[in-house]
Amino acid sequence: MSVESSSVTVHGRLGVLSLAALGVVYGDIGTSPLYAIQAVFTNTLHPVPVEPGNILGILSLVFWSLIIVVTLKYVILILRADNRGEGGIMALIALAQRRIGHLALGRGLILLGLFGAALFYGDGVITPAISVLSAVEGLEIVTPSLDHWVIPVTLAILLGLFAVQHLGTARVGSWFGPLMVIWFLTLGTLGLHAIVSEPGVLVALSPLPALAFFAAHPALAFFSLGSVVLTVTGVEALYADMGHFGRKPVRLAWVVLVLPALTLNYFGQGALLLDEPQAATNPFYHLAPDWALVPLVVLATVATIIASQAVISGAFSLTHQAIQLGYLPRMKVRHTSSAAYGQIYVPAINWLLFVAVVMLVLGFGSAEALATAYGIAVTGTMGITTVLVFVVARRRWRWGRAHTWLVLGSLLTIDLAFFAANLPKFSAGGWFPLTVAALIFTLMTTWKRGRTLLLERLNQSSLSLVDFVPQIEMDGLPTVVGTAVYLTAHPNQVPSALLHSLKHFKCLHERVVILHVRILNEPHVLPNRRIQIRHINSRFQQACLELGFMDTPNLTAAMVLCRDQGISCEIENTTFFLGRETLLPTLGTAMALWRQRLYIWLLRNARSRADYFGLPPNRVVELGVQIHL
Repeated sequence: MSVESSSVTVHGRLGVLSLAALGVVYGDIGTSPLYAIQAVFTNTLHPVPVEPGNILGILSLVFWSLIIVVTLKYVILILRADNRGEGGIMALIALAQRRIGHLALGRGLILLGLFGAALFYGDGVITPAISVLSAVEGLEIVTPSLDHWVIPVTLAILLGLFAVQHLGTARVGSWFGPLMVIWFLTLGTLGLHAIVSEPGVLVALSPLPALAFFAAHPALAFFSLGSVVLTVTGVEALYADMGHFGRKPVRLAWVVLVLPALTLNYFGQGALLLDEPQAATNPFYHLAPDWALVPLVVLATVATIIASQAVISGAFSLTHQAIQLGYLPRMKVRHTSSAAYGQIYVPAINWLLFVAVVMLVLGFGSAEALATAYGIAVTGTMGITTVLVFVVARRRWRWGRAHTWLVLGSLLTIDLAFFAANLPKFSAGGWFPLTVAALIFTLMTTWKRGRTLLLERLNQSSLSLVDFVPQIEMDGLPTVVGTAVYLTAHPNQVPSALLHSLKHFKCLHERVVILHVRILNEPHVLPNRRIQIRHINSRFQQACLELGFMDTPNLTAAMVLCRDQGISCEIENTTFFLGRETLLPTLGTAMALWRQRLYIWLLRNARSRADYFGLPPNRVVELGVQIHL
């Protein structure tokens, strides 16, 4: 292939990936024009009077938020903090954890990162509700007589959206990018038409109107940041979905299409308000001529469905990563595409999200009301991401202290300003995403702590494998044909399932594999690097299966890898022995009694180990033991 044709191929591939990124990465931030400017001027907490100076000041704040928060912070800086090509706050936790030597500091950062991940779920609950509701509210602009249909239509769309999640996005994903291109071109066209009629609005491209707004109304300008931040909701998707498309396509899509289209639309809404202040009740739909309202409502609804799909898929991916890293109990995870690894479906998360979204729609009833609940979770996650990247910049990128504090300290100050401006929303609905985040955080930390305590209890009665093997071989136990595989959390200790097997069956298989599954702080491990075998003697072997936190554990496939390294373990002659613990809560331990009961409930309802590890049910034996926490 010639250099010229190779260049064409690379650029063609970059264009395809950039188009795909439009449909997944930018759905959330791309639908913010539906409600962001409206929220600034009509929110019930700190509405900004619709006056020329205020309008230009808000537009300047919006534009520079897009430049500083999205472009400089996320698109240019944070996309560099990839964990072997993968992004997202769980990947960032794993990356930062590897760079911290101080135990207490590392634990604190992990807890902070976990709370940021929990806040993502809070954001994931609100996004589908406010996006779809704000789009369907265009029916009220078409004709006020349709206002009573807004809630039913919204709920019907959301039900359909969550009901088809099990099908995956593989079949319709190719439509997402082109549809979002149409959406962004529509945003830009509507905005440009209004700007032509009121070109003076372009002075807001300068930061001076924002500074003048703060100088004239410091308190009002500060609290307006609580609504201005709605223009950058969805920025975490830039980082979270980097692994699906790569850094360059995400950046290219932002610079070439998304940023110009958003800027034109926001400034178009500002130009409209300068001419028609009464349009503040819904400036987005008032930009359109009457004949275009119905098509615009349909297009906006499609765009918000795509935006919601991206957030829901992000919640699935985050859950999968958290399970692999040991922060959530095992759940059923279904892969919906054989071609695209990242397309997964988690039924439990899907329907929990749906219930929460329905509660929000019925409880708040309008996008304007929901906007008062939106922002705290988003800004909290943004700030936590900055803190974790601070560690990466110092330890991985080798930035100097002054450079790190200047860049990331400044960005953290902006994040904290946005967060503080959103705090008054707490009593007006902001408590909801924080409550969701607190519940998720409690589940994550309880599961992790419970697992640690359980392993400690198991270790107290464990035996060294090195001492055990010679002794058991001397006992002359009867031999059973075939291979026995015992799963263990500690590869150098005798699995409790093996001890119970000897106690009950008083025999040994001709081949015994002690298998330890280790999840690494990296997203993927190549198949040829996954399995390491150590032969203790002719009967006993130790096997360590290493997986990335985004890999799917499949022990049946691992047995094939073992066979390639000389261990005879055909599935039809292999028995997998798993321990099944029955836990009893105990007073006076290192874990509160209520958390012990919560952990026991989570363990009881977790997906079975056999199912989680992809084991054939007819080749599994579970041996139970009672343990006092």
